[in-house]
Amino acid sequence: MNHKEGKFKGQNNLDIYYQSWHPCEIPKSILLVAHGLAEHSGRYINLVNYFVPEGYTIYALDHQGHGKSEGLSGYVNSFSDYINDLKTFFDLIRKENETAKVFLVGHSMGGLIAVKYTVEHQKDLAGLILSSPTLKVGSSVSSRDIIIARIVAKLFPKTGIAGLDYSAISRDKRVIDSYIHDPLVYTGKIRARLACELIKAMVHRLPSEMSKIKLPVLIMQGSLDSLSNPEGSRLLFKLVKSKDKTFKVFEGLYHEVFNEPEHPQILSYMETWLNSHL
Repeated sequence: MNHKEGKFKGQNNLDIYYQSWHPCEIPKSILLVAHGLAEHSGRYINLVNYFVPEGYTIYALDHQGHGKSEGLSGYVNSFSDYINDLKTFFDLIRKENETAKVFLVGHSMGGLIAVKYTVEHQKDLAGLILSSPTLKVGSSVSSRDIIIARIVAKLFPKTGIAGLDYSAISRDKRVIDSYIHDPLVYTGKIRARLACELIKAMVHRLPSEMSKIKLPVLIMQGSLDSLSNPEGSRLLFKLVKSKDKTFKVFEGLYHEVFNEPEHPQILSYMETWLNSHL
């Protein structure tokens, strides 16, 4: 396995960090990973250790304001910045791999980014794989909460307004402990501007845009996921026009299915799906 690191210029002239893992042989295909809120590309080692020995190349970036990329932690000016950075990254990958199929893998907030990217750049991809995508505002968030967030975002956009429940990430206590003590993970409160940008991305246009997706789609979610509203996954599964679509719920699992104790079985399920689409 060969590991490489690099940077490219993203939106707002920020340096965006990325890394990639390569098998020794010609890859079967490429998995392009978009990570979730507050985390970074280095938290997908289970994915790397499983798929690279199986002949897949994995590319992953740190979104701006995350991990080793530049930008204020937990902040973004516009949700479209994430999409444009991902497009720049994809073009970089395509230059290095002219013919290999690329499957986009999005987790949590990265799932929202991946869906929006797919709507705009569907021709780039061989398939879309989602892990606990954040596609719908949680039921605990009221209209009043959204209005307050919008006001705060206009007046004090960098102010933290909400935190994440770390205990809901995984049932593996070692994963939670590693997350909390990881210096590249942002453990502060979600900033007002970012929160509003995520809400706008979920509420405005996305439900109507889902029907534009026609490529193969795999959606995976834990039945006890309390961080991403599962209704968003169900809505996507219902609305996409893909003839080839799968929605798999793993009973008893939390938010990060790739980091649950049962992750070998989840990754095996994902590999079976991938092999049928090569």
